[in-house]
Amino acid sequence: MKIRRAIGGWGIVAALYFVALLWADSKTGVLRRLSDLAPMLPVLVSATLVSISLRFARWQWLLRRAGYFVPVGHSLLAYVAGFAFTATPGKVGELLRVRYLITEGVPGARVVSAFVYERLFDLAAVLLIALPAAAEFHVFGVAATFVGLVFGAVGLMAANPRVGKRIVVTFRRVGMLRTARVIRAIVAGLANIRLWATPVDVILSLVAGLGAWLVVSWSFVYLLAGLGIELVGLRALALFPVAMLTGAASMLPGGLGSTEATLIALLGLAGVPLVSASLAAVGIRLATLWFATVLGISAFGWLEWRQLGRRSVS
Repeated sequence: MKIRRAIGGWGIVAALYFVALLWADSKTGVLRRLSDLAPMLPVLVSATLVSISLRFARWQWLLRRAGYFVPVGHSLLAYVAGFAFTATPGKVGELLRVRYLITEGVPGARVVSAFVYERLFDLAAVLLIALPAAAEFHVFGVAATFVGLVFGAVGLMAANPRVGKRIVVTFRRVGMLRTARVIRAIVAGLANIRLWATPVDVILSLVAGLGAWLVVSWSFVYLLAGLGIELVGLRALALFPVAMLTGAASMLPGGLGSTEATLIALLGLAGVPLVSASLAAVGIRLATLWFATVLGISAFGWLEWRQLGRRSVS
């Protein structure tokens, strides 16, 4: 991927998000209440770190199952660096990992396949956690259909690579060469995904995903309680996963806007005032998406600085 273009795209998305926050503040005064989040942020951020750790353990497992023994330190930095550009169209920014793992002998296609594989099980895990709220708010059919379509499309192209190749040829014929190159890389990655189609890999990947997103979902319940919002049971635990699925289905960068809007709407249906609902939505996104982004930028900067040092020495 083009680093400068990714940085520019991320900057535009971040600026638009900030403008949206200013607009929301003019309606609800949410920014003036951000200090209310301070006592809860350590717990929220810790939950995000636990979630990332579980997902990285799964990532490292997938690489080793594929026969690649990347040093844990470098692999962790490469994995976290992927979060630097999460807020880019289609989460393509996470494929930044290719840039740093290919130097350790991991082919780009294998990194893509591991990326798609873990995203599939994240979707499955989030859908399972979302079931109580999804059923109550009558959005289960939409959520299940979206996840099913993603699994179906990936399964089809993994089992029959010719389908993907035809799509690439179609884009080339209409002159969309850049898009064709991206799709070709994804198709190459999907062809390798069958390596992990074993009961052990499937169960471990799903369990890791459930653990990772249950921790984050619990942190949202903790945030609600800290803000004086009383929702109990599985219903509260399922709210954030429902919003995440909506954000993923919207295809907006990082689900920006759509995830927050869904959370506010769901909380509103539960009788939560608009200001409190908005603060909860902003708070959980600061502690998850934007905190992960800061971690990613830090890892990205360190890896780039290290690579630059190596070039100057050589």
